[in-house]
Amino acid sequence: MKITKLGHCAMVIEEGAARLLTDPGSFTVEVQDTQTGLDAIVITHEHQDHFHIDSVKKLLETNPGVRVITNSAVAALLQKEGIAAEVVGDGQSGEVKGVPIEGYGKDHAPIYGTMGLVENTGYFIGGRLYFPGDNFHNPNKQLDVLALPVAGPWMKMSEAIDFVKLLKPRIAFGVHDGMITPSFRGFVGMALKMFAAGVEYVSLQDGESREF
Repeated sequence: MKITKLGHCAMVIEEGAARLLTDPGSFTVEVQDTQTGLDAIVITHEHQDHFHIDSVKKLLETNPGVRVITNSAVAALLQKEGIAAEVVGDGQSGEVKGVPIEGYGKDHAPIYGTMGLVENTGYFIGGRLYFPGDNFHNPNKQLDVLALPVAGPWMKMSEAIDFVKLLKPRIAFGVHDGMITPSFRGFVGMALKMFAAGVEYVSLQDGESREF
């Protein structure tokens, strides 16, 4: 599996014959809008840093036949724009060119009160990678690679560390980090080395690719 981190939560995942783009949001418009050869766009939830409607429209134009896979809430928003989506929510599954995509979780993590409470679906891709979106929902599955949220108004670092300790992936890399300076991203790896021994942590820079 090859993963290219475009920035924040936008990633290009290449597995088998499939090329997938996750969460094309407002932080990464310029780089995500240039992506071609996509088979599917996978969207965890409707917040702007994960779902930028103008980018989705552009990608549909420049990637003929690309599919949009998301939950029912985002699918409803897309329907208002005349865009069809395939719903893979909590407990549901689909596939793209033989690559399985499974949905886990229903809710965005709380920020404060009812702020930001929307449907959030984490996706287990290719039987190896888990990307939880904006929640630390446990899929109760053995996983190899974890896309780990490391910063945001809905989380704190101790929760990220506990999530890694709970899931025990072979390797993790940071996402949801578009609001922090790149120089701080290495702190996460230091913390995990101290408290989650046995899990390799990779600090992927924006635009960096790696084989997992």
